[in-house]
Amino acid sequence: MTLLSVNMNVAALLRNRRDHAWPDVVALGRIALEAGAGGLTVHPRPDERHTRPSDVYNLRTMMTDEFPGRELNVEGFPDARFLALVRDVQADQVTLVPDTPEQSTSDHGWDFTSKGEMLREVTRDLKKNGHRVALFADPDSEQMKSAAETGADRVELYTGPYGGSYHDANAQKQELDRLIAAVTEAEEHGLVVNAGHDLTVDGAARLIARAPSIAEVSIGHALFCDTVTYGMAETVRRYLLSCTTKSDSL
Repeated sequence: MTLLSVNMNVAALLRNRRDHAWPDVVALGRIALEAGAGGLTVHPRPDERHTRPSDVYNLRTMMTDEFPGRELNVEGFPDARFLALVRDVQADQVTLVPDTPEQSTSDHGWDFTSKGEMLREVTRDLKKNGHRVALFADPDSEQMKSAAETGADRVELYTGPYGGSYHDANAQKQELDRLIAAVTEAEEHGLVVNAGHDLTVDGAARLIARAPSIAEVSIGHALFCDTVTYGMAETVRRYLLSCTTKSDSL
């Protein structure tokens, strides 16, 4: 079964609009885990526009105390501030992304040719500290060999173009085929595959039906949109069903 990691950034972004104590990021994370989510994801950006370092520490404490065995995935650009944070909170998985501070969201993967040496060094240090390392990657099968040469454990394939093609069946098929080719190539080079960005329940189900070996999907925006309608617990349940789908008829 593909693990569902709930990205908590939307909850923090909504809270920060008024800078009150609600919505309570930790409380919502707890509900998601109680409903069966395998982990939580945070992306604490330097400008703290959504999850803050304090959220990361609070979520880590809650998960350690109440949900041992569930995974905290911390995403971010590997600057000194970020690397100190993930080491301090003992993140189970560290997902390195090439975001610049002004980006509104992650929208592209690493250039493994120009950044390969830096990623090798960072990956080596993180793995020595006991972290699993994933690298955010475009679904480009030709880049998977270079990604594997960094020594990372996983890639997280960027599914934004696939998620954005919901209105065009032909484009969706092309993007899905591109993702499947990247999954196949990554696994041939010894990488485990995660995926994330703009995955709806239906979109996740179609992807996992074609690539059931995907280890983890990290979902935030679409999941929280559904939470407005269904509530957190029921939304997690719906996504968990999509993570177990094996039907090619979707």
